[in-house]
Amino acid sequence: MAEFTLPPHSRLVKGKKIDVSDGAKNKKVFEVYRWNPADVDEDGEAQNPRLDEYTIDLDKCGPMVLDALIHIKDNVDSTLTFRRSCREGICGSCAMNIDGTNTLACTKDIADVHGDVKITPLPHMPVVKDLVPDLNHIYAQYTSIEPWLKSDTPAPNRERLQSAEDAEVLNGAEGHGPAGCILCFCCSTSCPSYWWNSDRFMGPAILLQAYRWIADSRDDATGERLDQLEDPFRLYRCHTIMNCTNTCPKGLNPAKAIAEIKKMMVARR
Repeated sequence: MAEFTLPPHSRLVKGKKIDVSDGAKNKKVFEVYRWNPADVDEDGEAQNPRLDEYTIDLDKCGPMVLDALIHIKDNVDSTLTFRRSCREGICGSCAMNIDGTNTLACTKDIADVHGDVKITPLPHMPVVKDLVPDLNHIYAQYTSIEPWLKSDTPAPNRERLQSAEDAEVLNGAEGHGPAGCILCFCCSTSCPSYWWNSDRFMGPAILLQAYRWIADSRDDATGERLDQLEDPFRLYRCHTIMNCTNTCPKGLNPAKAIAEIKKMMVARR
């Protein structure tokens, strides 16, 4: 059996332990991934990433994991770095791996985690600092699908209308259609096919967005969009593992969207 090990400077080590709970009964330990490219050893090499432990009084922060992170940054360790914006599960900024699952920190209830709360960046992405992943590559993939309406008809004086049935294809039942994607990339970073082939495979988040425009009745570039995805890697590297659907914090189904694109590919041949 093959045995794989991480490079020496990639191995996660134990970090600091900071207890600011002051003996509170309602306390919780948060194990947070820390890495700063500016921290180097005596040889000029970047130091290993570490897990810092923060024990805090939960009565002093809100109920969500993001509330705890904000409390830690504001009151315990101002060097902690993470993305966040809306705090309402809309912007996707605070996507991270919490308790082993990719999700949004702002909608993840601390009470749902039994034991210590382990928080790491989205997996298999370059890390900028601490909990902030480098999304430049996946944003470039998003740009490549041209995520805007393409129409051959002149622009109307008002919005382009759709039937209720056509709108349902995009919005889905209870907002769980492809138009509900917030580009948090929890799905793509949970996909083994994307881990190993992210240079060429578009990944579930981008393919879900591609389907959103392919399925839009107001768009006239369906053939062109399918041509862009006709590639052994871009689309067909998906093996229906279903990690993407299982982890989506918005309850969407990227795997189904990818299957619909594949069906369209077959139907037009």
